[in-house]
Amino acid sequence: MKKAPFILLMILTFVAEALACFFMVTRIQDIKTDPVKVNECIYSIKENFGDTSAYDKELDYVIIDNEGNLLYKTRDGLCESVNEAIKTRGLILDLEIDGELTGKVIFDYDMGTRIEGFKRNTIITFVIIGVLQLVIIISWYFYLKRTMITPFARLSGFAARVAEGNLDMPLTMDKGHVFGAFTESFDLMRSELKRARIAEKKASDEKKEMIAKLSHDIKTPVASIKSTSEVGMAITKEERTKEMFGVINAKTDQIKSLIDNLFTSSVQDITEIDVNPGMQPSDVISGLIKNADYLNRAGGFNIANCNVFIDKLRLQQVFDNIFMNSYKYADTSINVAAETAGDYLVIRIADEGPGVNEEEIPLLKEKFRRGSNASDKDGAGLGLFLADYFMEKMDGKLGLRNLEKGFEVSVYIRIA
Repeated sequence: MKKAPFILLMILTFVAEALACFFMVTRIQDIKTDPVKVNECIYSIKENFGDTSAYDKELDYVIIDNEGNLLYKTRDGLCESVNEAIKTRGLILDLEIDGELTGKVIFDYDMGTRIEGFKRNTIITFVIIGVLQLVIIISWYFYLKRTMITPFARLSGFAARVAEGNLDMPLTMDKGHVFGAFTESFDLMRSELKRARIAEKKASDEKKEMIAKLSHDIKTPVASIKSTSEVGMAITKEERTKEMFGVINAKTDQIKSLIDNLFTSSVQDITEIDVNPGMQPSDVISGLIKNADYLNRAGGFNIANCNVFIDKLRLQQVFDNIFMNSYKYADTSINVAAETAGDYLVIRIADEGPGVNEEEIPLLKEKFRRGSNASDKDGAGLGLFLADYFMEKMDGKLGLRNLEKGFEVSVYIRIA
């Protein structure tokens, strides 16, 4: 901080004030004429009385006789009578020549005028010095504000924003003040905090996504085990075997409940699930649908040969969710049809169930949103939400509508 010029100027002004005070004191002492000079002047007059050319003329004075007549004056404008000298506070001395009083010598002071002039000069001097000091103080204040107060306030505001979690607004680097070296360090701290937060969030999302993937992938084989055990229990005649199939059903229901809880807790905090679509032949879709339809409720269907833009894992999850909902809420046969419509390969999956309320259809793709017909069914309301999310990431879309008999989900797959 370059404060030396300001301090030097302040010191100089205080020195000037001290000198002015000293000068004032000395001037007060010198207001009256020096007695030594007065005595020398009187002695000169006495020694050379009558010879005015030999008089001491260092001081201003007037010589008058006993009757008040003017005998001599050093210059015009001086007091020429005792009364005038008294008014102006002049010095009046008797003039004795050879022991006889010859007249008086009046030394001119004009004390009032000299004191007023001295006061005026003193006031002007102190006003000038005071104004100069005020200018220096104001200049120093603005200098401190620019180099210390404002930068510190900016740093304080920046620290408050960082504490609130706002790591996107950078701190402008400015080395023209006392905190200049800190601005770069503070902004590096912000950048590192932001990088660490992004890495932490990514790691957390990846962990939750992995749990969601595993829990979702486990649901299909568990459902297959349950359906197989139900069939076995229905066709067996032995009570002991039926009891064993009942245990299997109960345990699969328990596992399914645990998986649903795990899936819900992992998905609800995920801000973005990774989807990596690429070009695939359309015949892979048939296999994905058959994998999802583990109860074999869907009839035959044909899919046109083309290349599609999909992520196989995510599209499998889409079909799994659609068929699982159909099994759970409709429990009827399922019709699958495929057609091309513009830039899309459309897979229409329809059941013959009661459908949903028409006003609820636009809400079914929201997170944790379920239809009123699902109140007695287990579920988290994430199936259609995730299916719609995956299709958007694959540049496709998901359509929902009621039929005259049943409910239809249309999967729009982008043709590559």
